[in-house]
Parts: sequence; structure tokens; C-alpha cells
Amino acid sequence: MTSELAQRECVPCRGGVPPLGDDAIAPLLAQLGDGWRVEERADNKQGTAKILTRTYRFSDFAQAMAAAVKIGDLAEQQRHHPDLHVAWGRLGVDIWTHKIGGLTESDFVFAAKCDAVVQIT
Repeated sequence: MTSELAQRECVPCRGGVPPLGDDAIAPLLAQLGDGWRVEERADNKQGTAKILTRTYRFSDFAQAMAAAVKIGDLAEQQRHHPDLHVAWGRLGVDIWTHKIGGLTESDFVFAAKCDAVVQIT
């Protein structure tokens, strides 16, 4: 089942806007599939940044790699580029808007699209 967020398009961030705060993040996170969480990590520009992260599990390396390729193709199409970490039976996806050092609504849209693509894998 594809979420409402997954039906939307990512809107490229031009900068100059603040990252979403916790009050705006919570309802968007609730619309995503299980497994997504928000973490705070070091950021070269902002000091720290909130990122959206998830690890998908697979039965072998080939399936994890196939999912990474599908998400990579989606990233090019949406012009929204996550960090992907492929390992045997796992695909880690980290999403945030680098330009502002935090999360935007489009990050949650892209996460929902990742879930939709991985369901097909």
C-alpha cells in the first residue's frame, strides 16, 4: 500500500529556510512505514543535523543491491539524493536536506517513496 506522502513530488530546497522542528516532524514521521526514525548527527555546516534513517532487511546481498539501485534511480528522478549504505542483507538509507542541514517535508515524501519502491523489490 502506497502512502499519501509517496504520491507527492519532492520539491528541491533552494536554501534560506529553517529545518523542521520537532512539532512539524512528529506528524510526518507518523505517516511513514515502520522502521523510520529521526536521529541527530554531526554536520559540517550546522554542527548537528536531524536526519531521517532506516535500514531495510533482505535475504541476501543481491536483493539489497537491487533495492539500492531502485532508490538511486528514484533519487535521480526526484532530484533528492540520500546516503545509501549497502551490506549483505541490508540497505541503510539516510535522508536530509544538506543545503539547510536538517529535515524538510520533501525528505519525508522521499522516504515514503523509498518504502513504495522497496515493496516492489
